[in-house]
Amino acid sequence: MKFADEFRDPELAKSLVAEISRLADALAAGKPRPLQVMEVCGGHTHTIFRYGLKDLMPPSLEFVHGPGCPVCVLPMGRVDDCVAIAEHPQVIMTSFGDAMRVPGSKKSLLRAKAEGADVRTVYSPLDALKLAQRHPDREVVFFGLGFETTMPSTAMTVLQAEAQGVRNFSLFCNHITIIPTVKAILDSPDLQIDGFLGPGHVSMVIGSRPYDFIAKQYHRPLVVAGFEPLDILQALWMVLKQMSEGRCEVENQYKRIAPEDGNPAALDAITRVFELREFFEWRGLGSIDHSGVRMRRAYARFDAEQRFSVPNLKIADPKSCQCGEVLKGVIKPSQCKVFGTLCTPETPMGALMVSSEGACAAYHQYSRMAFVKRDAMAAA
Repeated sequence: MKFADEFRDPELAKSLVAEISRLADALAAGKPRPLQVMEVCGGHTHTIFRYGLKDLMPPSLEFVHGPGCPVCVLPMGRVDDCVAIAEHPQVIMTSFGDAMRVPGSKKSLLRAKAEGADVRTVYSPLDALKLAQRHPDREVVFFGLGFETTMPSTAMTVLQAEAQGVRNFSLFCNHITIIPTVKAILDSPDLQIDGFLGPGHVSMVIGSRPYDFIAKQYHRPLVVAGFEPLDILQALWMVLKQMSEGRCEVENQYKRIAPEDGNPAALDAITRVFELREFFEWRGLGSIDHSGVRMRRAYARFDAEQRFSVPNLKIADPKSCQCGEVLKGVIKPSQCKVFGTLCTPETPMGALMVSSEGACAAYHQYSRMAFVKRDAMAAA
């Protein structure tokens, strides 16, 4: 396949859906619940909703939406720390757009900007570095977050800042790692996941080998998947085929992009700049060992946490917000008590409603579209 429309061929989709339904019905026969397959990545969640794949699934199979949205798992305390740095008068805080509206305990970066803080949206950490070069009299801080997908670009920017002798650039590091996160889900006592669709973007960097423990230790099949509709359907079929044949393996549907051994240059940059934290706090999931990274001591001069004092407090989510249960796949977003009422994209209580990759945002956007379409058809 060479063109995007080939990955959206309706006839191929129908064939895959028919085979998925056949396998799922056979596997779920006599069981008290449907099969549950978790798509770890938020990008997969939005593909599933955007193209209506959820509605094509048989009753014997359910998608479960995982924690693969880095903005969604950012705890309130870290947002508060970022706001505290942004409110320093000499600071220009830079951030990706989807992190601007994530609520802290008191305000978001967007609210801090409205109150006078110099907060700017950038499209890459290199944009922040260029900003630092243009404003040598200001301290420019980049709000670094994301899984291994975005770690290499942040690491390369730090290396470039060092090479160019830029002294007024620093990183507020909130990068996180995927493997301990999936392990934490697998260790959850209420786990009901039968298989996984592995994250394609992360796997471009780390490869598919790091997921081997999921098959060997936890006996769950995982297939790394791309982001087009046929990618998702083929990967789902591959998961079910493994289950029907009594296999538990790690397979790679996204071979055209994600190599088995990852990207050596990207991994080298990550290893040079970052080291694992002993633990990192996740919104809704609590503290997970070795699930985040920090700057190595050699690059401490680029570490915003070393340059500025931050509150560094742990702030609990509102009790009515059930982000944790959604992230672990225990409930669907629409089952949250505040979904679509107190918590909307305009007035989010939880980060899952803020990010473009958040499961709640996907439910809210595409479920509303489905209701509008239904009402229009009824009116006609």
